Amino acid sequence: MKRVVLVDYGVGNLLSVARALSACDGEVTISGDPAIIAAADRLVLPGVGAYGDCMAELGHRGLTGTVKSYADTGRPLLGICVGMQILFEGTEEFGFHAGLSLLPGQVRAIPATTSDGQPHKVPHIGWTTITPPAGQDVDSWQDTILMNVEPGSTCYFVHSFTAQPTIPAHRLADADYHGRTISAAVHRDNLSGTQFHPEKSGQVGLSILSAFLSL
Repeated sequence: MKRVVLVDYGVGNLLSVARALSACDGEVTISGDPAIIAAADRLVLPGVGAYGDCMAELGHRGLTGTVKSYADTGRPLLGICVGMQILFEGTEEFGFHAGLSLLPGQVRAIPATTSDGQPHKVPHIGWTTITPPAGQDVDSWQDTILMNVEPGSTCYFVHSFTAQPTIPAHRLADADYHGRTISAAVHRDNLSGTQFHPEKSGQVGLSILSAFLSL
């Protein structure tokens, strides 16, 4: 069994993520205790709802510094949905809110129109294919959470904002939403993140969580 701590800070689909990790042979602990989080072999940071609310809850529970210090240890950390977004420096959602600043970049609203200027639905909800970013090939997925995923696989998204990494190499996978590029997954050293929900993405999602547990 591979031990992993799922951060409980009052947001996120904890039980569904925990069940998915358990299905991948993970020994899961759900905890908001800074000592347990700091000692984790692997850490998963979930998140749903508003970016500012997520950061406020982390701060209220005294976990902001704990998560940042954990990231500095080099042990694997996975952010899911808003949990991925708050790895970045900040967002424009409902006014500016600072993030954890573990990755350079901002989180901005998905444009309300397609690349052709036609209105489209926001939030982006549903199954969308993921591919390596422009200029990269599938070799860039080796030794990452996407090591067992085929380009063109579909994952389940629910979001209105998208991360815009400052450093292109931090983009691990993109998704196309009516001509608008979505950062589907990000990666740098021991840090990984998915905008989509792997726990809701069927076998592809389970393969991603299994890969994370194997890092």
